[in-house]
Amino acid sequence: MCWEASRHSDRLREVSELTQVQRKDNESTENLIRRFNRKVIQSGVLSAARKNRFHQKDPNRRARRTEALRQEKRRQVRAKKMGWFS
Repeated sequence: MCWEASRHSDRLREVSELTQVQRKDNESTENLIRRFNRKVIQSGVLSAARKNRFHQKDPNRRARRTEALRQEKRRQVRAKKMGWFS
């Protein structure tokens, strides 16, 4: 029994890496699946798929700047509330 998973590039959907697990002698199916899941997690297939699940257009320079300013303002307000700065 062999389990496989593939890592796809986000645009071309080409198989760039295959994760395989071969069943060992006297190995239960549960252990085989557990080893396969561990290898898939370590290879980064799931994290890449989750990251590329919803495509978002890259923000332009102005949008990045306004978002950075908004975040900085939030940090300052929180720091003031916490009493870090007076």
